[in-house]
Amino acid sequence: MAIKAVLFDLDGTLLDTAPDFEVVLNRLRNEQGLGPIAAQRVRETVSNGARALVTLGFGLDEGDDGFEPLRQRLLELYSNHLAVETRPFPGIEKLLAFISEHKLAWGIATNKPETYTTPIVEQLQLNPDCVICPDHVTQRKPHPESMHLAAKLIDCSTDEIVYVGDHLRDIECGKRADCITIAVRYGYIDADDSADSWGATHTVDHASEIPELLLQYL
Repeated sequence: MAIKAVLFDLDGTLLDTAPDFEVVLNRLRNEQGLGPIAAQRVRETVSNGARALVTLGFGLDEGDDGFEPLRQRLLELYSNHLAVETRPFPGIEKLLAFISEHKLAWGIATNKPETYTTPIVEQLQLNPDCVICPDHVTQRKPHPESMHLAAKLIDCSTDEIVYVGDHLRDIECGKRADCITIAVRYGYIDADDSADSWGATHTVDHASEIPELLLQYL
């Protein structure tokens, strides 16, 4: 069956958002009298969300005294620093052009809340056919609900979707929905994790490799 759509995870797959998170986390550490934390450590943690960044930056776990005020302040700082340094990963713009040229739909399925996702998409002048955030589903990835919603919005079946992601939960989400899955090694992957272990249909080092894979399904 020929594919009809390509869906992307946002952070670490479609967009390199880590530089903005690095800025705001280190700004928060500075407010607390702490020095900067290495960019690579931030990159390895971004996909796990604001809570993980607070744990990384301050050694606190959710429920610890002081954790929630730091998380709220981090999100406040981030809301004022969206898409300042965020850019599409190398090869993504050509990939989107390829998708358009072949008349495929494309979209975003992310665990990032809509309040942050929409401004980023708008500021970078992206034009996806659908954007699915936690606000739009009852269960987040790795549950397959986001893929089923995407199929409904795009008017296709889930096995006509390719889902691209940089985290095990993305690949599990796609697999549970019977999508074709592509894991990207260039994303925000924990130091002790490997994209090759997630069981994706395909695994790539660079977004420029994806058009050739898509040709197999056209």
